[in-house]
Amino acid sequence: MKKLLAASVTMCALLLLSAAAFAAGSTGITWYGHSAFKVTTPSGKVLLIDPWLANPANPKGKELLAGLDKVDQILLTHAHGDHIGNTVEIAKKTGAKLVATNDLMKAMVRYADFPAKQADFSGTGNFGGTVTLLGGEVKVTFVHAVHSSALEYEEKGDLPKSLAYAGNPGGFVIAISGGPTIYHTGDTDLFGDMKLIGDLSKVDVMLACIGDKFTMGPERAAAAVELVRPKMVVPMHFGTFAALTGTPEAFEKALKKRKLKTVLKRMQVNETFIWK
Repeated sequence: MKKLLAASVTMCALLLLSAAAFAAGSTGITWYGHSAFKVTTPSGKVLLIDPWLANPANPKGKELLAGLDKVDQILLTHAHGDHIGNTVEIAKKTGAKLVATNDLMKAMVRYADFPAKQADFSGTGNFGGTVTLLGGEVKVTFVHAVHSSALEYEEKGDLPKSLAYAGNPGGFVIAISGGPTIYHTGDTDLFGDMKLIGDLSKVDVMLACIGDKFTMGPERAAAAVELVRPKMVVPMHFGTFAALTGTPEAFEKALKKRKLKTVLKRMQVNETFIWK
């Protein structure tokens, strides 16, 4: 009994220390499956990136969506439905502001019913530009991606879905004050200027698509990691559909062939890791 009590006291102490450490300046990164991530800053601000929470890879997605009550900013890399995901529902529920290129922001308001008052000048930019958010705690730089970005929307009548212009696809370099610099690639192929992203931003965590077919697969993603040289890479955009055949195992093998120092972090859906 004494041993059990001592173990319980120790566990409580560790939990308190962990909470204190997080409050003192840690950043939390949560993966919801596909390309959807939550970033919680050291001060407790919440960013969602491409928030398709209710995706087929997330058995708790609808439950998470229903319980979501605090989001400060929603970042969208491009206009495809598997990245817009639950953006509009989340914005209407939480009051979160949109971070997107100007073209995508306008398309979201006009065609996707995103609340106009939450899509203002403070959260928009274009590639190479940086916006400063949340009192200076977060800086987001818009970076290039090789993909497409038309927005599908319903028209009245029996017509098939139409496509609206929504600008060009991109990724984000997210610099957290007192925390990591995170590069979310969005949907993309490998491209040579990824080296410039790594040179200019000194990326701590790279969130890299590996699924193949619609984006780069494991081999090309490993080459992208070699160009960016992040401290850690997290694979994403794989396994959600049968067509996305790239796997973390193949990605790990490709990284090992290149003998990179980057740490591979294979996250589970709904897992959070803490960057200190």
